[in-house]
Amino acid sequence: MLHTPLCDLLGIEAPVLQGGMAWIADARLAAAVSNGGGLGIISAMNAGGDYLREQIALCRSLTDRPFGVNIMLMSPHVAEVAQIVAEERVPVVTTGAGSPAAYMPAWLAAGIKVIPVVASVASARMAARAGAHALIAEGMESGGHIGELTTMVLVPQICDAVDIPVIAAGGIADGRGVAASLMLGAVGVQVGTRFLVAEECGVHQVYKDKVLEATDISTVMTGRRFGDTCRCIKNGFARNYLKIEFDPAASADQVANFGVGALRRAAIEGDAKNGCFLAGQCAGMVKTEQPAAEIIRELCDGAERLLKR
Repeated sequence: MLHTPLCDLLGIEAPVLQGGMAWIADARLAAAVSNGGGLGIISAMNAGGDYLREQIALCRSLTDRPFGVNIMLMSPHVAEVAQIVAEERVPVVTTGAGSPAAYMPAWLAAGIKVIPVVASVASARMAARAGAHALIAEGMESGGHIGELTTMVLVPQICDAVDIPVIAAGGIADGRGVAASLMLGAVGVQVGTRFLVAEECGVHQVYKDKVLEATDISTVMTGRRFGDTCRCIKNGFARNYLKIEFDPAASADQVANFGVGALRRAAIEGDAKNGCFLAGQCAGMVKTEQPAAEIIRELCDGAERLLKR
């Protein structure tokens, strides 16, 4: 299996992290990824502490390998879940949507490896100064909330700007993406879209089918007008969102309220028309539903074959 310094840092076999996808990245998927040699991630999303404690306990019952929790720093429950991961001594925490500096002392004291997701050099430098162990440099090819830079240009600039390990994310779905990320200076990758179709992923089958049927032009960016850019698969919801977003009379609150609950409708209910199906541009490369461990092996084996050439 492909081995990099990230494996030594996190105690994993393969330098592959699973993305912390809200309503999708639960304990069962995280455990399957960790058992497959990567680092599985539980999403704390906007849920409260009881949900997270249950998920951590379930994950520990399914794997004895390292796993992580993703904390969305804009969550109304962020202080509570930040304390819980410290109390539970979760091996790894990844963060998004803000600076984790306020919670870093408690996490570091608990021996947690902290890996923020960043979309710019400035954010990377701030996170490194705060004590982060590594960074996830996420390009705009990713599904969900995204920045302005592509993975190809973001990763090497962040690698040049900090002296801690960098993990590439955004548009990575096979061994070619892994090999390219390593050539850009990263020590590993974070993958979300491909794990959507892992057999252990409990997302609604309609969601999986949307990914499996996607082409190179199946995703669209919403939210750019008010600075909350998000990538999702084109459908009725996405078209209506864009229509409202660019209505001159629409306010930021009106646009935001239109999207409330849309991800849950996609992930849990499988509402093909009114759900928001977050996925990266690499969805067009994802063609098979398969076990998480098999996905990890294909990513690493494919990269090794290219690197040996």
